[in-house]
Amino acid sequence: MPDSRLANRLPIDDLGRPIRVVLFGGAFLEPAALEFLARLHEHPEVEFLGGFCQSRGFGLRHVVADVVRRRRLLAPAVLGVAAAHALARAVCRPRATVALWRRVRKPLSRLVCVTNIHAPVVLERVRALAPDIGVAYGAPILKPHLFEIPAFGTLGIHHGKLPEYRGKKTTFWAMVNGEVTAGVAIQRINAGLDTGEVVRAGEVTTAGKRYGRVDAEVQALGVSLYLDAILDVKRGRAVCRPQSGGDSVLYRQPHARDILRLWWRQLTGAPRRRTGSSELKALP
Repeated sequence: MPDSRLANRLPIDDLGRPIRVVLFGGAFLEPAALEFLARLHEHPEVEFLGGFCQSRGFGLRHVVADVVRRRRLLAPAVLGVAAAHALARAVCRPRATVALWRRVRKPLSRLVCVTNIHAPVVLERVRALAPDIGVAYGAPILKPHLFEIPAFGTLGIHHGKLPEYRGKKTTFWAMVNGEVTAGVAIQRINAGLDTGEVVRAGEVTTAGKRYGRVDAEVQALGVSLYLDAILDVKRGRAVCRPQSGGDSVLYRQPHARDILRLWWRQLTGAPRRRTGSSELKALP
């Protein structure tokens, strides 16, 4: 069997220098993404070149407009929850919140907002940076003519077990389905949707936990795994594992009734159960 590192153009020895990283993002960066950005900037084995985010800006009005566009009727609830979480972080961990913003100030200044991340001018700018590897966090679905520019391809984070949980909000659906663990995977992006080879993966337990806690633990684990995967590539140790199985169902954004169902189950302490295929929620 051929070495997957050779087949996928990954180095088999340490680069002997910091790995050059470019980031591809979306309309806004959540706290976990900011922590990831800070770690990229701070790590001595990483040279953070900057990044491109498909958005009209990072201001509050741009964030609100993006959420309204994507979540529609659920936008007020989503924005309300996000605001409550932000306030809770500021009140409960003021020093950590301030410290994080200080840490990301410089790397954030290297991010460029673009209306089309696949525009020719953006592609040229990415090529000019000569990145070793791309990293996607909250980005739109990337096309090959962008994710293939970096010398060793592009990595992406997926908050869900692969291949069982592809698509959107898979931590939520794992809890709806009564899974005992929720997963996160770092994959090499390919032309499919969440079908790339897995470089790193991990899981957190769900028993006795609310969704918010599980989601936070999954995101924190994902940040650590993401940096480990980048360093694996840099050090020539990355091993890519093809996903097993054939086609699987793609999960969609939860509807209000789905959110209420999980909330009621957790509020009343209803028995957890591992459901069958009837609980799978396909993307439209």
